[in-house]
Amino acid sequence: MRESYAATTSRYGVVLLLMVLYLFPLFYLVNVAMKTQFEYLADPVALAKSIRLSNFAEAWKLGNFADYLWNSIFYTTSATVLTLIVSLIAAFPISRGYVRFSGFFYTFFLISLFLPNPLVPQFALMNELGLYNTQIGYILLRTSGTGIAFLLIVGYVKSISRELDEAAAIDGCGYIRYLFTILLPLTKPVLATGAILTAIQTWNDIILPVIYLSDPGLAPVTKGLFAFRGQYLNNWPMLACGIIIVAAPLILLYAFVQRYIVDGALAGALKA
Repeated sequence: MRESYAATTSRYGVVLLLMVLYLFPLFYLVNVAMKTQFEYLADPVALAKSIRLSNFAEAWKLGNFADYLWNSIFYTTSATVLTLIVSLIAAFPISRGYVRFSGFFYTFFLISLFLPNPLVPQFALMNELGLYNTQIGYILLRTSGTGIAFLLIVGYVKSISRELDEAAAIDGCGYIRYLFTILLPLTKPVLATGAILTAIQTWNDIILPVIYLSDPGLAPVTKGLFAFRGQYLNNWPMLACGIIIVAAPLILLYAFVQRYIVDGALAGALKA
């Protein structure tokens, strides 16, 4: 009985420690967002003297987030939809072994997750294709990162019986029609996980827009964070407010769909 109590206590202790490790940075960020610049410089770790929600309104204006918000929504939605379509089309024949060297292609996609981003040849290719500083070019760049969604779909499709493919072929169902009318509804759990992970990655992207979108009118919402950087000193409270403004939609989204993320990730991984 004592051992069971000790084991339970240790588990709760580990969970509590993880909660502190994850929540403390968020608490610190909110605390900094409530300060003035003078308060932060005087003592960065002290508690804010008052709740200044007006800081968020000021940060919204200074960062021009209203101008960038719709760009991020467009980029995130387009890149997520295209990523899922490409991943599904590529994952199905590889998971079934309907193409030669399917094992090699699967390994290639797996290795690509651990390779550094080829910025130099990628930038040259974008210039050659005339896609630099265009919305289509940036969306295609984000769509090219289909690794995690592809791997999850491959693992999930392997759990679906091949007899379904044969029955559809006998009934005269075409390849594309089979993918989008029969297979797609069956893979909704893993597609939801892939969509959420892709959306988070695209929304938070701050490096590629700086490199490939020189026109401020095409910049995503993360571009607004640069407004709080000074030549000699950063406006840390305003920057903290800007980070919260950018991250808030994703935090709310994750709070509502975290169960689907876990279920879909486990389904795609355990059935591989």
